[in-house]
Amino acid sequence: MIFWRVKPLEKILETAEKKSLTRQLGAVQLTLLGVGAVIGTGIFVLTAEAGQKAGPGMMIAFVIAATVCGLAALAYSELASMVPVSGSAYTYTYGVLGELIAWIVGWALGLEYGIGAATVSVGWSGYMNGLLDNATLFGLVQPGTLALPEFLRTGLFAGGTFNLLAFLISFVVTGLLLIGTSKSAKVNAVLVAIKIVALIMFIAIALPAAAGHSGNFTPFLPGGWGSPLGGVGVLGAAASIFFAYVGFDAISTAAEETKNPNRNIPIGLIGSLLICTVFYLLVGYSAVGAVGAQPVLGADGLPMEPGSAAFAAACKGSEALVCSHEPLAHVLRLLGHPALGNWIGIAAILALPSVVLMMMFGQTRVFFTMSRDGLLPEVLSRVHPRFHTPHVITLITGLVVAFCSALLPVGKLADTSNSGTLLAFAMVSIGVLILRKQQPNRHRPFRTPFAWIVCPLAVAGCLLLFVNLSMTAKLVFAGWAVLGLVIYRLYGYRRSLLAQETAG
Repeated sequence: MIFWRVKPLEKILETAEKKSLTRQLGAVQLTLLGVGAVIGTGIFVLTAEAGQKAGPGMMIAFVIAATVCGLAALAYSELASMVPVSGSAYTYTYGVLGELIAWIVGWALGLEYGIGAATVSVGWSGYMNGLLDNATLFGLVQPGTLALPEFLRTGLFAGGTFNLLAFLISFVVTGLLLIGTSKSAKVNAVLVAIKIVALIMFIAIALPAAAGHSGNFTPFLPGGWGSPLGGVGVLGAAASIFFAYVGFDAISTAAEETKNPNRNIPIGLIGSLLICTVFYLLVGYSAVGAVGAQPVLGADGLPMEPGSAAFAAACKGSEALVCSHEPLAHVLRLLGHPALGNWIGIAAILALPSVVLMMMFGQTRVFFTMSRDGLLPEVLSRVHPRFHTPHVITLITGLVVAFCSALLPVGKLADTSNSGTLLAFAMVSIGVLILRKQQPNRHRPFRTPFAWIVCPLAVAGCLLLFVNLSMTAKLVFAGWAVLGLVIYRLYGYRRSLLAQETAG
């Protein structure tokens, strides 16, 4: 029996019921919240990754990833509206599927948030390095003068030695989290506006340049639909580009503050995903049509695996889009707009650190909640006496994120992060159905429409994308899962506060 030690929802809700939040968010506000949360590293960085895996077929990959996200979001929202407390999917599954499954989900969220933060850090460094390559410092120096040495630009497993800028931005964000600095709503709104304006500017320039270049779309599926081992083809690209949509759960967690949640939450979820998908398709079409996005092929005639040493060697000195660490800025420079390419880079440099902050925040809060439940050592939930932040887990998270971002390529990090996300989404979708059977009369501020169709499709979609992740990501996920189960058996199983309360 795996569904042991189920934490009663009433107990979980005790914290939430102490304070009542005002329902003030409408459909438009929720949609904008979702757009702001979703648009980030995925489209600014992973466009090149998707192009290397699927070529022009990456546009299909965007649609597949959005569809899986939409299905999972509808399931996610039902539990989020019923259990509007911290802890994300970990908390929801604790109250539905029991402690073991909750542990697995919480442990997987460590990959989603922690490795996701490292992914964004590497993406940020790509744009920062590109800007340093092309900066003239108001005409005072020649382009390239400010550039870092090659071995400090990418990680050990990405053709370099140590990604210095990714390492540094991770530590800066860790410092902000330690002292309790968070971005205000106004700052967040400005950053969202910067990202949107940057994408609109890119589309406005690159889309007309794509006209009359139909040859750039041939062959359309150079990597086919996928490989039995995963990692390439349209499905492999969809598995990677899934990272571009993560963040929509910001909508579902706002269920308690939403007016008429049964109507407005699905509008916000589907609306934001549709808007982002249209943006992504326009960006993808513009990039492919303007400069081409054919993958670098290996000796077997198939796309080489991005992030591999062989791929890095093949890309040395190449101007191909799929080889770029700053694809959108690179496209504009190839089109003869170096200054606008630099502005795209500046937009990414300004906006992406906030994504690192929010992902690291999510990582620390999930492990903080698990520690408070007794599943992880108590030291991880200690709060700093001055800054009132969980400083121990924040420091540990910061070190892991910094070294992962300094050594690993962006594609491998994104795939590994997605493995944790896909497991969490699948478990939440299963949890919705179990709770429908176990507690059919419980109040649900939001009900997943056609749950017995939507939730199984969400699980199937998550499984399909997981199978098509790179082999490296699947192996890392398996190793991480085994390590987690060992820790749970040796520590969490015996120290769980719920177990102690049940025994007492």
